[in-house]
Amino acid sequence: MTSRLPNRSRPLLYLITDRHKLDHRIGRWDQVLCNQIREAVEAGVDLIQIRERDLCARDLCLVAESAAIIARGSNTRVLVNDRADVAAAYGIGVHLTTKSMRAATIRRAFGSEVLIGVSTHSLDEVEEAEAGGADFVVFGPVFETESKKRFGPPLGLRALAEATAKSSIPLLALGGITIGNFHQALDASASGIAAISLFAETHDLARIVQTIKAYNVP
Repeated sequence: MTSRLPNRSRPLLYLITDRHKLDHRIGRWDQVLCNQIREAVEAGVDLIQIRERDLCARDLCLVAESAAIIARGSNTRVLVNDRADVAAAYGIGVHLTTKSMRAATIRRAFGSEVLIGVSTHSLDEVEEAEAGGADFVVFGPVFETESKKRFGPPLGLRALAEATAKSSIPLLALGGITIGNFHQALDASASGIAAISLFAETHDLARIVQTIKAYNVP
C-alpha cells in the first residue's frame, strides 16, 4: 500500500456520496451531505469520494472544501470525482472514471502527492490504471445492482479474484455490496469494499463500519 493511502489494515472502506439518497428532511442538501461526511470520518471510513456529478462548479468546490476541513487531522482521505483541478485546489484526491483523463496523465500533471483512484471494469483497465500510477482501483460491478443492469450482468466473484491476484495496488470491490455479502468480496481477496447505498441507506453508519472492519478474512 502506498503512503498516499490511509495507514490502515484491510479492509479499506470507500464511501461514495450521493446526496439524492440521503434524508433531506433534516436540513439543506449541503448540510445533509456534510453531516454524512462528518459521520463517516468519525466512524473510521478510510476513503470518501464526493460523487455529486450534477452540482455546478461553485457548489462542488464548496462541498470539496468542507469535506477537506472535516477530514483534516483524521485518517480519512477525501477524493472528488473526475475533477483533478478541484482536488489540487483543496488538497484532496481525485477519482477517475472510464470517461476521465487517464491516471498517467493526472500523475504527470499533478505530481506524486495527489491520491488517485480509478474505476475499472476489466483486468485490462486494472493493469492500465496501475501502470499509470493509480494508488488504488475500484472494480465492479461485482454483484447485481439496479443502477448497472443496463450495462449487462455483473462481473462476479471469479473475475474479482482474478483481478486482485494480478494487481499489486489495493483493489476495492464495488456494485451491489450489502451487509449480507460484503464478506464474499473480502474472501475473494479484495482489499476492501466501495459502496453508495450501503452507507447512505443506514441510520447507524458506525455499526456498519464496525461490522465490516471486524470481519476476519480467512
